[in-house]
Amino acid sequence: MQETKRSFRQQVEQITGRPLFIVTVIILSLLLSIFAGQLGTLLFYIVVFITLWARRWDWPYFGMTGPNWPKTVYVAFLSAIGIFIVNDFLVQPLIEFYFDKIDLSEFSQLEGSLPNYVLFILLGWILGGFCEEIIYRGYVLKRLAVIFGNTNKAWLLSAIIASIVFGFAHGYQGPSGIIATGMIALLFGIIFIFNKNNLMVLVLTHGIYNTIAITLIYLGKARMITDWVHEFLK
Repeated sequence: MQETKRSFRQQVEQITGRPLFIVTVIILSLLLSIFAGQLGTLLFYIVVFITLWARRWDWPYFGMTGPNWPKTVYVAFLSAIGIFIVNDFLVQPLIEFYFDKIDLSEFSQLEGSLPNYVLFILLGWILGGFCEEIIYRGYVLKRLAVIFGNTNKAWLLSAIIASIVFGFAHGYQGPSGIIATGMIALLFGIIFIFNKNNLMVLVLTHGIYNTIAITLIYLGKARMITDWVHEFLK
C-alpha cells in the first residue's frame, strides 16, 4: 500500500511538472478569469496545492527559500512604498484619464468598519501576500521562465504574461482595475526577476502594499492621491 501511494504521488509529480500541463493550466485559468470570474484563481489554488503535495512540499520549486531576513524586509518595504507611489501618482491617474475609475465596490463594507478592516488585513496578507505570490510569481512566472529557456528574456516575457493573467484575475475591479493590477503585477515580476530564489521578498512586498491600500480604503482616502493628481493636471 505504501509503495502504491508513493508511486501515485510520483506520477502526479511527473504530470504536474510537464510543460504542456503547466501552459494548459495557465491558459485555462486566464479564460476562466475572463469569462467566469474567480474560478480561474480557484483552479490555480487547486493545481498549486496538488503540485506542492506531489513534490513533497518542495517550496524552493516556487522560489521560496530561507531568506536573509533583515535584507528581505528592507527590500520589501522599499519596494512596496515605491510601487504605491508609482501606482497612485502615475499609473492609476493615467489609466483613469482614458478609462473609467477603478471599481472598488467590492470593498464598500470596509470603509469605517474596524472588524472588516482587521479581516481584510488578514486576507490581504494570507490570500494576497502569500497565496497570490505563490501562484502568480512562484508558479506562473517561474515555471514559464524555465519552460521558455531560463534566460533573462524568458524571465521578462514570463513576467509580462504573469501580469496579464494576474490583471484579469482582478476583473471585478473593472477594465481600469485589470490594467492597474496588471501593471502592479509587472512591477512585482521585475522585483522577482532580481530575487529568483527569494519569493519571500514578494510576499512581504505584496502584504505591505495591501496593508497600505486597505488602510486608505478604511479611512475613506482610497482615491486621495489619484484625485489630487487629476485636479493638479486640470
